[in-house]
Amino acid sequence: MELGFEIIALLMAAAFIAGTIDAIAGGGGLITIPALLAAGVPPLAAVATNKLQSTFGTGGAVLAYARKGHIDFKRFSLPALASFIGSGLGAFILTQIDPNFLSALLPLLLVAMAAYFLFAPRLGDEDRRSRAGPALLIAVALVIGCYDGFFGPGTGSFFTTALVAVFGLGLIRAVAHTKLLNFASNVAGLAVLMAGGHVLWVTGLAMALGSIAGGQSGAYVAMRFGAGAARPLLIIMSLALTAKLLWDPANPLTAFVLSLVGAG
Repeated sequence: MELGFEIIALLMAAAFIAGTIDAIAGGGGLITIPALLAAGVPPLAAVATNKLQSTFGTGGAVLAYARKGHIDFKRFSLPALASFIGSGLGAFILTQIDPNFLSALLPLLLVAMAAYFLFAPRLGDEDRRSRAGPALLIAVALVIGCYDGFFGPGTGSFFTTALVAVFGLGLIRAVAHTKLLNFASNVAGLAVLMAGGHVLWVTGLAMALGSIAGGQSGAYVAMRFGAGAARPLLIIMSLALTAKLLWDPANPLTAFVLSLVGAG
């Protein structure tokens, strides 16, 4: 399926907002996935199309951080490979799930990720001593990569939190290496979903343009005004879009709850 011009324009605007917020505080997928679902895109195609547009954003960020020398490719080559493998596995699992179950599961995951962003701790910018070795780093990359291939929103925040809290990186270096790990997982997940024919190319590429422009805007806002307002805006928009999904009686989760209420 492909969408009409008006819907694609609205999704580009959502991608712009998501890209802006993602550049400041992460979590842009909490806006783009529910926006795609609200536009009538099936759950599997929504995740696949979001993976296409987010790959462009993370790829551009990797180049930017690499040019500034913030990425240690030698140390993070194996974790990036683990993230790639894990994401491919997660995307494969996603393609095997019943669409009705997936329609019910995604709103729950979106609410859980919004709660995570609401309560996640603030992170510092000073490098500290690592509490773990390279084997654990590879294992963490594999697990988070698998989650990214299966769903995606919050992946960057999970990577960054782990790199700061467990592996001792300062925030800037953690974000830089997060983009590398996230790019690897995006590429693998996208490849699997492309092979299954689940990507809406016109929609995804249009959203990629919005996401890239939003990323530039977000970087400017972060440097000029700080990141204080980004997280509350992300949570509000994500919950509002998720509520729109659940308002539809045809949603399997909503239908199940209504059936329980009716039975009671």
